[in-house]
Amino acid sequence: MYDKFNPVESAELVLHYIRNMVDEEYDNLPYWLLLPNKKPAEAAHCRVDDAELVGSWYEGLASAMEMLGTDKGDDVKQSLRRHLMKSWGEHGLRFCEKYPWTHTVHSSFHEMGYILPALNKITEQYPDDEENEKRTSELIRGMRSLVIHRKVRTFWSGDFTEDEPIYEFPNDVYLKEGGFDFTRHTGRGEQAIRNAVMLQALVRRYELTGDEVALDLACGIANFVLGPSRYFNYRMEFFGHVHSAVWFACGLVKLGRLIDNQKYITKGKAIYDYVRSLSSDFGWIPEYAQWHPMNEEHCETCCIRDMIICADELIKCGFKEYWNDMNLFIRNQFVENQVKYTGYVVCDNTKPNGNGITYRDIDKRMIGGFTGGSEPNSISLTRFRSIAGCCVGTAPVALKVAWDNVITDENGALIVNIPCDKETDAVKLQSDIPNEGKITITAKKNCKAGYRIYAWMGEKLTFTINGKEVKGEIVDGTVLFELAENDVLILTFPIETVAKKEIARGTEFTVYWRGCDVVDMTPRGEHVRLYQRDSEIPKYYPLPEDVVYTGAANMGPTQQK
Repeated sequence: MYDKFNPVESAELVLHYIRNMVDEEYDNLPYWLLLPNKKPAEAAHCRVDDAELVGSWYEGLASAMEMLGTDKGDDVKQSLRRHLMKSWGEHGLRFCEKYPWTHTVHSSFHEMGYILPALNKITEQYPDDEENEKRTSELIRGMRSLVIHRKVRTFWSGDFTEDEPIYEFPNDVYLKEGGFDFTRHTGRGEQAIRNAVMLQALVRRYELTGDEVALDLACGIANFVLGPSRYFNYRMEFFGHVHSAVWFACGLVKLGRLIDNQKYITKGKAIYDYVRSLSSDFGWIPEYAQWHPMNEEHCETCCIRDMIICADELIKCGFKEYWNDMNLFIRNQFVENQVKYTGYVVCDNTKPNGNGITYRDIDKRMIGGFTGGSEPNSISLTRFRSIAGCCVGTAPVALKVAWDNVITDENGALIVNIPCDKETDAVKLQSDIPNEGKITITAKKNCKAGYRIYAWMGEKLTFTINGKEVKGEIVDGTVLFELAENDVLILTFPIETVAKKEIARGTEFTVYWRGCDVVDMTPRGEHVRLYQRDSEIPKYYPLPEDVVYTGAANMGPTQQK
């Protein structure tokens, strides 16, 4: 027997991590840096804790709480909100506080890509929050005031007026004392795309409030990256940071959909398709494109998040083929990238916390975190960002998007897109994958309901209503039935373990599939081996006392099957 995909469990786990990997001494300030390989293990503060993390962890925590329908974690959420509302400076930019571990106090435009989504989330949840509205509006207008507006192309053949807005930030860092200092830079490079990750949040702001300045800034940034920056080639291939590029693509597709501009949708889709060509069918996404040899790449969970969000945007534009990616990615590499076993972590609770470092119960507190760099078959604990604060904030956003898409209402018909267990006002859904090829819908009221049909289901599909076989016609990839209250609709199909060869990270793996779930992979990895989905393997260790768990574990080297 194998453990089933359980998104609720993943949400509970990450909620546990965010609630516990914070510093009470500093009003629940997050710890970005976690070092589980040290003896003893530790978590340490760094500048980014009060920069991007107070934004991304707010959005991630709020998403997990919404998904679970709980107020557990609200104390930390309000702390993060208080942090967000501090440290604002000229041009509406958010800076960081001057902590003992902080060096130069500055604002990074890349980091505003994490701050603005959190402000949008507050707008969603607290629409009457005047301070939040003030900060959001001033941030957008401040950034708009800082861009270079490229209006004319002066070429050897003459001067040509630009027909569309083209906005470029002069630098990627803005000092709190001194503004733009062109002798300084973040050192990340790729300023055009790193500065453009705010695109999705700008478009979301326009969607939420009709803010025309946000739309103008979004269009100008999009046009610069797609044009004069020369970041992408004509096929929308690129050299660099996958997280930033696909995050930009998410905003591009959303922008095109909202303003009915097919160019943006086409370009965003091409970016997604390029990254998909570098990725595995089970959702392993390289952190960089053409930067290192592929066999040196690792998978940042942020990148899987971006692909899931972008797939969602493309689906909304009518590209139904991306349902398969969303389903396979979220239930395989995404959940495997979450920490579920910590028996290998050495703790010393006698060491006092201090100097921005905590040692207490790291093994318990780190359960539910997400890695910033997995191989297809393992998480290497010795790698920097083996557990990454950035991924902890972004992952719950993708998890909620997938959860919201488990069952969708399309023209009055309820369609199961992602097989798992979920209950709504209208239906109760139960999936027995990967143990059986069986997906059950129980109607709680009269409705039209059915399934999205995937190639991995095979061709021998059987449908029954209350035990009686019925015929179903597949139309536009779905099959639907009229159900009365208490009717039980069951889809069954043959399921067996199928071994498939696949190249991922420049290495050939044998991937063992049962339906849409990977249940094993060879060669097997270390230090923390992934895809151990046998339900008899011992569960979470050590068990945090305030969370009830029911799923599989990523086992350490001492207790591998």
